Order: sequence, then structure tokens, then C-alpha cells
Amino acid sequence: MKIAVSIGSAYYDGEDWEDMLEFVEAADAMGIDSVWSAEAWGMDAVVALGVIAGRTKNIQLGTGIMQISARTPASTAMTALSLNRVSEGRFKLGLGASGPQVVEGLHGVPFAKPLSRMREYVDVVRQATRGERVQIDGEHFVLPRPGGEGKALRLSMPPSEVPIYLATLGTKSLELTGEIANGWLGTSFIPEHADAHLAHIRKGAERTGRSLSDIEIEVNSVLMVSDDVEGLLDRARQGMAFTLGAMGSAKTNFYNDAFCRSGWEEVSKEVQGLWIGGNKRAAIAAVPDEMLLQAYMIGTEDRVRERIRAFRDAGVQVFRLAPQGKTSKERIANLEYQADLIRSETG
Repeated sequence: MKIAVSIGSAYYDGEDWEDMLEFVEAADAMGIDSVWSAEAWGMDAVVALGVIAGRTKNIQLGTGIMQISARTPASTAMTALSLNRVSEGRFKLGLGASGPQVVEGLHGVPFAKPLSRMREYVDVVRQATRGERVQIDGEHFVLPRPGGEGKALRLSMPPSEVPIYLATLGTKSLELTGEIANGWLGTSFIPEHADAHLAHIRKGAERTGRSLSDIEIEVNSVLMVSDDVEGLLDRARQGMAFTLGAMGSAKTNFYNDAFCRSGWEEVSKEVQGLWIGGNKRAAIAAVPDEMLLQAYMIGTEDRVRERIRAFRDAGVQVFRLAPQGKTSKERIANLEYQADLIRSETG
């Protein structure tokens, strides 16, 4: 079982940047497999990794995720090759479609047809990173631009097979992940309902002559250990309510949809309705303990060990952990404990 860490968040502003760097350097020293940088409407996913590349030796560096609406695919390919060069081959390209609120509100481009846009986007990125001339006559991208003076170009950087990971949640997008990606950056995952995600990835993989084992399954994990289980549940409840109610619009919330497919439709819709209706306190209270205990690895140490095994047995190959603690010292100590716990249960 591999262990990854994430840095930043949708709104991360880099305020504790030096502490974050210290945390990542410690993760590198303790053999953590990869670090992934977030991107939404705060710090971008690229700059942080450029700095981290120069401060670490072994840890893999991934964008978790770069929004395809924010950059042309050729620009993303150049960024990927650049980060792969400065990190000496340690870069993984994580891509995501984001959601309509960010895409249309921040970047001012249509969100419609994210599936076909992602397919074409990855096609162009792969052409460019493999050293091919970039040419496409698609629905979203046409290169070279017709009627002008452009011509099909090849990037000047040495080609490289940069692994591409997709952050997807919708059923058709999960199928696309199985078809074209090297890995899946997952969330809203419940081991007992793993097929709400993995069945669709498997279907897409088999469509192109691959199997589920050809795609690395990485899941964002909440891991907290304490004998005060009620206290942990209270801490986790607000985050789940925010995910169900605020991570998208009333019409489009991929996280909510994923939990609906995982056996929690009634609760998910109730929490979303309360949150959108402005009653956040009631929305938080409506999240049941059992949902949190299924979705997160929280509780006593014995119970967390049991949940680690459940995620592993469901097909998860990489646990992605967020820093926990107010200082870098606390975050590093927590990561050491979490890594030891995971390794002792998964080998």
C-alpha cells in the first residue's frame, strides 16, 4: 500500500508555506510515495511543485488537480514536461474538469460537455508529451487553427511518458478514466460500495483491452484516531455536510451524486437541501454517524486498523492523507503515526 499526502485546498493561500515545505521534506525523508497539490480558487497547483522539486529527492510530485478549463492542453503539456525535467522524472499529471461554479464563474468558459473535452484534452497532452506534432480536429479543440498561419508544432523539450491521473466522480467520467488514464484520484469512496466507482472504471478499461489492475486507484482518505469517537465524529460531520451541500451547485454536485450511488441517497439529498436552503446547522446535524464511519477511517486505533483493511480489500492502492495539526511538528508527528499504522496493516 502506497501513502500520499496532499497540500493546500480549494482556498489555500500559502500563508503557512514554510511549514508546509517542512512537512513535505519530512514526508520525503520517511518514504511517503507522493505529494499532490490542490487547485481551485486559491494557490495554483504548479508553482508549489516547482519549489518542492528542488527541496526533495525521492517523493513523486502530482498536480491534484490542474483544471482543464484554466489552461490550453498544449500549455499543460509544456508544464508537465517542465516539472518532470526539474524533478528528474518524478512528476505525475493530475487533471480534472472542476465544476460549473468555478469553470464558468472564475474562468468564464462553458462547462458543458466536460467528458468529451477531457478526452480531447488528454489526447493533445499525450501527443505533445510524446514528442508528436500536435494535431486535432475535435469538437472542442482544433489544432492548428484553420484559416490562419499556424502549423502543427512539436514541443522542443525531450519527450516523456508522463503518467496521467484523472479526478473523476460521474459514471461516464469514471469510464473515461478506465479507458485513457494511468490512475484515478478518487474521493467520496465507501469500501462497502466500491463498485459505485470501480465498476465504471473497470468497464472503461475493458473497453480498451485493459483491466482495472492497469489503473492505480488512489483515494483521498480521512484518518483520525482517538478514544473520543464522539469528538472525532463531531469534527468530521461539518466536512461531510460541506461536501454534500456546498461542493457544487444545487443542480451539479458530483460528490453528492457519488454518495447517492453508495447507498446514502436520502441523507445526501436531505443535507444538500438544508445547506442550500441556508440552514447549515441543521445540515451538519443531519449527517449520521454511520455514514461518517463508513466513509472515513476514524475511531479507536483498532477500528481504524479495520477500516484500513477494508479500503485495501476494496481495491484502494494509495491512501492520500491531508496534514493534521496546527504546526509542522504536529503534522509530521501525525503523519509518522498514520504511515506506521497503514504500513502495519497493509505491508
